[in-house]
Amino acid sequence: MVSGSASSEAQPAGELARSTPSTRPRKAKRTPGELVFDIFVYSALILFTFICLFPFLNTLANAFSSSTAIQTGKVLLWPVDFQVGSMKMILADSSVIRSLLVTVFLTVVGTTLNLLFTIITAYPLSRRDLKGRGIFMRFMVVTMLFSGGMIPLFLVVKSLHLLDTLWALIIPGLISAFNVIIMKSFFQTIPDELREASVMDGCGNMRYLIRIVLPLSGASLATIGLFYAVGHWNAYFGAVLYIDNPDLLTLQAKLRNILLLSQMDTSLEQMTMESKFTVIQESLKAAVIVVATVPILIVYPFLQKYFVKGSMLGSVKG
Repeated sequence: MVSGSASSEAQPAGELARSTPSTRPRKAKRTPGELVFDIFVYSALILFTFICLFPFLNTLANAFSSSTAIQTGKVLLWPVDFQVGSMKMILADSSVIRSLLVTVFLTVVGTTLNLLFTIITAYPLSRRDLKGRGIFMRFMVVTMLFSGGMIPLFLVVKSLHLLDTLWALIIPGLISAFNVIIMKSFFQTIPDELREASVMDGCGNMRYLIRIVLPLSGASLATIGLFYAVGHWNAYFGAVLYIDNPDLLTLQAKLRNILLLSQMDTSLEQMTMESKFTVIQESLKAAVIVVATVPILIVYPFLQKYFVKGSMLGSVKG
């Protein structure tokens, strides 16, 4: 009996492992209904993705296709008889380049000021020792639900002598209540112990904000900055409403004039054949749309990783 027990104890560990049943969870076999559901979901997602991408791909193809291909309706998702004449004509037009520079200036300066004023508004509201912060927040939320309207806003801009200046496109939308709430919620997630420790080390409020709070807020700042930048880049109604000087037109306003009024400061007047003029005009419209869209598409992938993260930070607490 003793020898039998000893032999069982001396059994190799590998054999014991092989003799014991596997404890790894087995994959549950998918039912036919689940497979059909997955096929339906993926098919719908592919279809919706194609619907979203088709207009841009078609515009891109028209911008680099020949006039004959566009006239005969051969252009769909890729260029036919590849040519860059329309793009060269767009880039050679001084008014389009000027509008592009105006839009870049508006986006950079406007986004910088938006972030600055959003930070200096959201940070005090996140401090629990600020008296009356609830009243300020209520007034700010009201602006998200109600607005003065287009005519009162125009009268305010006119009374401030901002008409026909780029400041008319920056100052009225300097602060977004929605973005302030996002930043305020994130600032409230920063532990109070950091501020207490910084105060004990002789750190003032501004130094604490610049040296400690802002470096911890990179994801939120990138997200808010992307909101503001896309808004400035795509804004055209403000330029149409407040700007009369053609030298101050934004790229989107210039694009609107080309699309709706079919006006462009190039050699289109030299085109004599009516059908050829129409085809070239369509190609030029597509080229302008590409020029107006590609820059913001290039910037977005670099900020995409911060987008969801920055939007959700502070969403639980606040």
